[in-house]
Amino acid sequence: MKSLLKLLTSKTFYLALGSVVAAVISIAILFDLFIMPQYTNYNKGVTVPDVTKLSLEEAEELLERYGLRHEVHDRRANSVYPANYIIDQAPAPKQIVKPNRKIYLTVNTAVTPQTVVPNLVNMSLRNAEIQLENHGLVVGTRSYESSRFRNTILRQSVAPGDTVSRGTIVNLAVSDGLGSRQVNVPDVEGMRLSEAQQAIIRAGLRVGEIRFQPSRDHTPNTVIEYSPKEEQLTEGESILLIVAERFDAREEVEEGAIIDDTTSTSNQPPPDSDNQSQEN
Repeated sequence: MKSLLKLLTSKTFYLALGSVVAAVISIAILFDLFIMPQYTNYNKGVTVPDVTKLSLEEAEELLERYGLRHEVHDRRANSVYPANYIIDQAPAPKQIVKPNRKIYLTVNTAVTPQTVVPNLVNMSLRNAEIQLENHGLVVGTRSYESSRFRNTILRQSVAPGDTVSRGTIVNLAVSDGLGSRQVNVPDVEGMRLSEAQQAIIRAGLRVGEIRFQPSRDHTPNTVIEYSPKEEQLTEGESILLIVAERFDAREEVEEGAIIDDTTSTSNQPPPDSDNQSQEN
């Protein structure tokens, strides 16, 4: 215990400790300023050259001189360029990247690459578009037809499994969310809101906008009116509901001049009283 106290009160101990701390800080600074930049190529960059419109061989040589790697990412047919010429690249020209970065090249080919058309039926429109893009195909027209599930693919113009050229256009028939059959519209007037909603859904229709209207004559939360009032609608169409809510009674303030009519018949003399008095 005495030796520990003696050590803690010794100037030599604190000088040695300070030296160790200073050495650690110095090493950290050197590591941050010199070693890490060398390791991560900090503050160094390479401007990506434009290799489009060059042959693949020329592009490879140019990228190698810039200290960059490359990979042929895709092959497409483009009549504007000769075969085996670069028609696209990523990253784009003039971007600054780290040395040894890989540049992805799209190369023109004399023969149009082939691809197998995916099955898009029952997919969502968004997923179908992604699938076509991944297969090198182009989304054509989107025609909408009545069907129950909104934005799902009903048909495609090129059959699934067919082998076609990349870039082929595929037209899509998409569901608009409306059924193809007619359904009876339930009479929901006077029903509670929850009951009306269930009746509409059971009929194959949708609950559309719900408007609340103050009413003295109807129980709150009951349907006053609905629209459209048709006997039948196309499956999936929406019904607008007008629902009663508690009437907020407010005193009406009478405004304007109040006329005190003092010429009422009770205050007037009987007719011809003056004449009768004169006769008497």
